[in-house]
This record gives sequence, structure tokens and C-alpha cells, in this order.
Amino acid sequence: MARSKNIFTKKELQTLSADEIIDKIQHENYSLLATLGAENLRKEMVPVGKACNAAINYFFRTTGPKKNIPEHNEAARRKLVKTLSKITPGSYSGMPKDSQNGLVVGFNHPSLGEIARILTMKIDIMGDKPMYFPVNLPWYESLAPNFDRIKRLGIIITPTITPSTWQKMNLKEGSLLYAEGKRIKKEFRDIYTKISHDGLKNGGVVFVAPSATRQATVFKNEDVYKKKEDVIPTMSMLALKLYSDPKMNCDFLPMAVLPPKNYKRGLNFGKKYRLIPGKIMTAKEIRDSYFKSDKPKKLEGFDWDFHKRIAEQLPKNFWY
Repeated sequence: MARSKNIFTKKELQTLSADEIIDKIQHENYSLLATLGAENLRKEMVPVGKACNAAINYFFRTTGPKKNIPEHNEAARRKLVKTLSKITPGSYSGMPKDSQNGLVVGFNHPSLGEIARILTMKIDIMGDKPMYFPVNLPWYESLAPNFDRIKRLGIIITPTITPSTWQKMNLKEGSLLYAEGKRIKKEFRDIYTKISHDGLKNGGVVFVAPSATRQATVFKNEDVYKKKEDVIPTMSMLALKLYSDPKMNCDFLPMAVLPPKNYKRGLNFGKKYRLIPGKIMTAKEIRDSYFKSDKPKKLEGFDWDFHKRIAEQLPKNFWY
């Protein structure tokens, strides 16, 4: 029987930094979701988390040489790619292998299935190049016990609370849980930005879903595509923060996810996905085209243009 999750006390919630909260989630069986009254969101991800953790443990347990950590990590990565290619198949021809610059890859997010295909692609053609992945808190809590082994695969996960998850928490505005949850939500975002910045300067890869939730189409709806409503500024906010460093030269790659026919919102075992790179947006192009001043507060048109480059690789029924 699984151990029940520890709950943060009011004092801990008010005094612990986001880094300290993450450490307790990873190493002391704590749950921020349960603390904030969202135990149902945590439980939804328990089965998937158990399956992922069991698989990761299997790949490390059944490969060697265990006394040589780099070789053991590489053997586990090779076995993981071989297995995932069979049970969660995907094609990714044309994806860049050896970009000298850091790379931000933004993708449409119709299901959970593309995550397994993205991981396979990354490990297969990008090797041990560090990969940074913001993970929605329910996902993060299910994977956190295996953080160190996931990192050995070259994958560094950081928690985030998406707008959809925040809304589902249904916290009462003005309450202690609401105030501390909002603070931690912001600190999680700051941690992710800092880690991404440092990783990208060293040639790492960041994967991010601009929709911040599972969404069947690239644009949320026709009004967003027709510019009657704004696009969620996920990519432009990240670009603003990254390029505030004049020495940052990372590029942005729009990547289209084409799921199989009759796909579901889950992992879609045995069904083939296609990961299709769009036209890359270089650091120079982004600075020249979207930075209209030295310190802009927003990048007009960047998010729509980025989404459009994803959509152009897909059938029209995936546009909006």
C-alpha cells in the first residue's frame, strides 16, 4: 500500500521557499497539491506516474556496468530508446541534432502521447545534451521520487502550475492557501526561467507546450487564429526573459505534433506520432523582428507567428 503524502503545515507553507518545497516533494514524500486541497488532481496522475517510475527503474536495474556511472547512464538511455520506439512509436526526421546554440522547442500538445515520443527523440538524437522540461505540478509530484534517475537520462524536470491547474484548484481568494499558492506558483516560474537560462547558455534544450494544457488544436479557437483574441504569451514571455541577457543566443524551434488517427488524450500505446520541425526562429531574427526597443514589455506578434509556424506543418483541422 502506498504511503500517504505528507502535508505542509501553515508555518512551512508561509516560510519555505519554492526550492525548499521542491526538495521536500522529491525526498520527503510531501504533496503541495494535497496541501492546497487538490488531492484529486494528484490522484489522477498516480497510475501514470507509477508506470513511468517502474519503467525508469527497470532500465537502470537491468543495464550495466553499474560501477561506471557514465556508461551505465548511456546503456539505460539506449535501452529506453529501443523500448519506447516499440511501445510509443514516433518519427522525427529533420529534427536538429547538433545545434551549437541552445534550443527552445515549442510544440502543440494534443495528448500525453507526444511526451513519450519527444523524450525518445531527445535521447536518441541529442544524447546527453541537457534537456529542461517544465512539468505541470500533478505530473511533477508523480515523477519527483525518481528525479535523480530522470536527470541521469539527461532530462531535468521543473514544476510549474499551469493556468488550467490553478483554476481547477478552486482556491478561495483572500485565503492563506490562495496567497501562498500564488507566491509558490510565481517562484516555480522564476526557478524554471533561471534553470532554462543557464541551461540554454550551455547549449541545452528546453521543451515547452505554449498552450500550457492539453489542447487538440494549435490555436485555441478560430477567434485566436483570426487575431480577435490574444494568444497565451507563453513563448514571448520566455523570449523576453531569455533575451534580456545580451549574450543569449538560443534559437526557437516551432515543432508540430501530428497524432495518430483516432487518438485519445492519453499515451496511445502502439500508435505512431510524427514530430515535424517548422521553420526555426533564430536569436537574430527574433531580436531584429520583435524587439522594438531595448527593454520591451511585450513582443507584438511573436506568439501568433510562432503558433502559425507550427500550424503550417499540420492539416487544417489541427489549426483551430
